[in-house]
Amino acid sequence: MVNFEELYEKLADKQFQDTENTDFFYNYFVVQYSVCEEKEVERTLDQFKEALSRPTNYIDVLSLDIFDELCHFLDNRPFFKYDSSLEYLLEKDKTMPDAVTKSITNMANSDEFYEYINTRILEHITRNDDNMRRPYVFFYGIGRIYPYLRTNVLLTAYEKFNRANKYKVILLYPGSQIGNSFSLFDKLEDSHTYRATILLNNPHNV
Repeated sequence: MVNFEELYEKLADKQFQDTENTDFFYNYFVVQYSVCEEKEVERTLDQFKEALSRPTNYIDVLSLDIFDELCHFLDNRPFFKYDSSLEYLLEKDKTMPDAVTKSITNMANSDEFYEYINTRILEHITRNDDNMRRPYVFFYGIGRIYPYLRTNVLLTAYEKFNRANKYKVILLYPGSQIGNSFSLFDKLEDSHTYRATILLNNPHNV
């Protein structure tokens, strides 16, 4: 079970909010939770965003549901006569599900998708129309985007876009760590998560 109070205390910690002066090796952080906590986790993220935006912290958090972001990415990408690749894929899925799964997997693992995610983050952290700070980006929806995109692939592939001293990625992971690997849903081995630090459970690099 996630200790939400402890997690909030970490996010509200002024030293942890500092993205440039940090004791951590890298800016990827993983919070593990049970899949049965999915709805509670999503509700709590919204509560955290609201609480952190108050004057005591004055932080604006960007929350990215990776699965929803992939859907938006596909929906805004034309494909021949279709205005939306997502619309095309949903139609083709009725007759060619295997081919559609392959196509979605290819797009989820493409540089174009990572560039899209990077653009979303840069637009957020470079805002200058207020006095809020923006040290955190939440990644969630990891369970929903499986099997199209695996966590270790996401973090490794995004590294070339990552700006480690500008923000911290807090990845909500529906599973647990087993040795040097992660187990998605506590059932599916998810390989080695690259340069991530576990929060709450005796944090260490894995």
